[in-house]
Amino acid sequence: LIASQMEPTYARRVYPCFDEPAMKATFNIRIIHDPSYVALSNMPAIDVSEVKDENGSLWTVTTFNTSLKMSTYLTAFVICDFDYVTRTERGNEIRIWARKEAVKNGYVDYALNITGQIFSFLEDILNVSYPLPKTDLVALPDFGAGGMENWGLIIFQEASLMNFPSDEFTRRKAMIALIVSHELGHQACGKKILYVFFQFKWFGNLVTMNWWNDLWLNEGLTSYFEYLGATFVEPKLSLDKIFYAHVVQPILREDSEIARSLSESEDTIKASFSLMFLFDNITYSKGASITWMLSGFLTEKLFIRALTSYLKEFSFSNANQDDLWTHIQMVVDAQDEVQLPAPVKQIMDSWTCQNGFPVLTLNLTTGTISQEQFFNKNNRKSTDSYNNTWIIPISWMRNGSSQPLTWLDKSSKIFPEMQISESEYDWILLNVNLSGYYRVNYDQINLKRLARLLESDPKAIPAVSRFQLIDDVFALTDFGYVPIETALELTKYLAREDELFVWNVVLLNLIPDNLESTLKNHEVYPLLKKYLLKRMLPIYHYYAGFIWQNVDALEDDYFAQLYLEKLLATACWLGLQDCLDLSSELYAKWRGNPDYKIPFLIRRTVCCYGVAVGSDKEWNFAWEMYNRTDSVEEDDDILLYAMSCAKESWLLYRYLQYGLSDALFSSNRTSVIISHVVTKDIGHRIAWEFVTENWPLLSQGYGHELLHDVLKVMGRFVKTDVQIEELQVFYNATLEEDEREAVTMLLESAKLENIERRKLLSKVAIWLENNVDD
Repeated sequence: LIASQMEPTYARRVYPCFDEPAMKATFNIRIIHDPSYVALSNMPAIDVSEVKDENGSLWTVTTFNTSLKMSTYLTAFVICDFDYVTRTERGNEIRIWARKEAVKNGYVDYALNITGQIFSFLEDILNVSYPLPKTDLVALPDFGAGGMENWGLIIFQEASLMNFPSDEFTRRKAMIALIVSHELGHQACGKKILYVFFQFKWFGNLVTMNWWNDLWLNEGLTSYFEYLGATFVEPKLSLDKIFYAHVVQPILREDSEIARSLSESEDTIKASFSLMFLFDNITYSKGASITWMLSGFLTEKLFIRALTSYLKEFSFSNANQDDLWTHIQMVVDAQDEVQLPAPVKQIMDSWTCQNGFPVLTLNLTTGTISQEQFFNKNNRKSTDSYNNTWIIPISWMRNGSSQPLTWLDKSSKIFPEMQISESEYDWILLNVNLSGYYRVNYDQINLKRLARLLESDPKAIPAVSRFQLIDDVFALTDFGYVPIETALELTKYLAREDELFVWNVVLLNLIPDNLESTLKNHEVYPLLKKYLLKRMLPIYHYYAGFIWQNVDALEDDYFAQLYLEKLLATACWLGLQDCLDLSSELYAKWRGNPDYKIPFLIRRTVCCYGVAVGSDKEWNFAWEMYNRTDSVEEDDDILLYAMSCAKESWLLYRYLQYGLSDALFSSNRTSVIISHVVTKDIGHRIAWEFVTENWPLLSQGYGHELLHDVLKVMGRFVKTDVQIEELQVFYNATLEEDEREAVTMLLESAKLENIERRKLLSKVAIWLENNVDD
């Protein structure tokens, strides 16, 4: 198999060229290849002939039609012995290529069914026709990106394009719909996706950014449209919830720590010697979030009208972000429904040309809203030329009624309509449904009223706003704006919260995945157990009922497929007997009949706690199933994890010993086993001793990468200088001097972090003690 990946600057490795995105050309491609393979490129093949080499061997020559005018990074070819499925949509032949057995088993049928629909949806919404006569989508067993939008020849990782006909659950289909949507979106606009499905080929391919510093025009616009495309073909998905959960909330968490803006100057990027760092979540997710906000305050109708105008003017050429602002401005000027407080360029540059994002602080007594850059108060970043002010659209509601959109265009402003009365039933909510890319910090009066409202009538606040309220207040706590007690007050209502989507953000904040073993060893654990279980029981029992009786009924519940595992794992971790019984019963059922399938949504947790509450018999069964020749990789990963859940030290030690044996494991599994064991309550000491005892052997296979992984976890348990010294002795004996210095700094900062965390946990424990019976 041969396949190309030219973006950003690899075309020069394939043929002589200047591979700058603004230098567009037409391409004539001819490939000479083994006759038993097929050759694919951007355009349809127009001639297939034979040629003999000097040894008399026959080769096939495939000649392709001349391409449209395009950037070098979009040229592509694949030589393979795959099969394909095909259909025609509006004269565009769509073929999906994959390994023969995958095609035969129907694994790419779902992708074929939705590709044409998404193409038509994009053509209709953008009013721009797809200019090529064919589109090939190829599923590769191994590919460096999630997908790549080469014009007419889109390349994917296999996992991104395949759906098993037996899998009825929406989650897998949603992932495929997103990735396909993303790549098709590029067919007009233009760039690649790291984790989604059908690229909108209008952004990037038809109109390409002038240079890589405006990469977000390709990827951000495409990442926004991919959600529109995916929810078009899978209407059961909730567009706003899935967009906030996957895009806005994760990037708000990340963006506050990253010192780069969406649109950087060419000089800044050229000075860094690396274009690859631009293919990050800022480009994709922040770009999509800013686009979402822009579409929201313009209205989708005006936004699409402006995009159509932009795509038509710059077809087969290049543009920068100012060109897009100009087209939006033209559309805004031609109507009088939407009034903006400043020119489009001024509004949007405040979001794309400076780092980070704002936090709005609302004082309800005076009706004043002020803004500042959201930053870690312990680690203030330098300000840049924009003086850290943004022009901010504020959607808001008062006492449950939506209010007209308003704007904050300076660092602080009084809004008389936002002053509230003495009545405790008078409340205000800003950034309703997370329509703007910022966080909100309310004063204590409003927070108390919102907390009380949640306890009496949680549905008075939309689900996305409940999600956002909780996420904002925990982020404000982490960054030193408000005390932890303020955030905890908003969790009292949770017994009435029936949305897994909201519960997930609560659990991520209260029980971060990497801190479970730390929390388990702290006095906060029994209090958390009592406080949280009381509130989790209603939603836990609701979903446990489906698991016991009819798990297939959840086939359209996307968030159950995504988050039910975390809810169940937390209930078992908190020692809920019903959850432990559920796990051991389903695990016993599997032991009794190895053909029985534990519901996939919760398989990882059930296997983990099935082993944890069992004895060596349960552990040995997991080992036996892992070694079955017909097991699939996904199940293998679950079992590797489950075997590290054992509560007997000797079982964990034996497991680590097995990991050393080449006969039992391929070498890339050994570090996975160590990484799983080291994160467990009783496992971290056992894994550390194992690594230090066997270091000469382990270092040959893994070098220092394994050490750093183990160190990250060990660092969470470092509270004293003596513990640092213990780790240090080993590192001094194994590491080079420069690495030793880095490790010392790491351990010191881990110690400080742990001391801070203990202080925080003590505050949480005091608050829980006072509120545990509420």
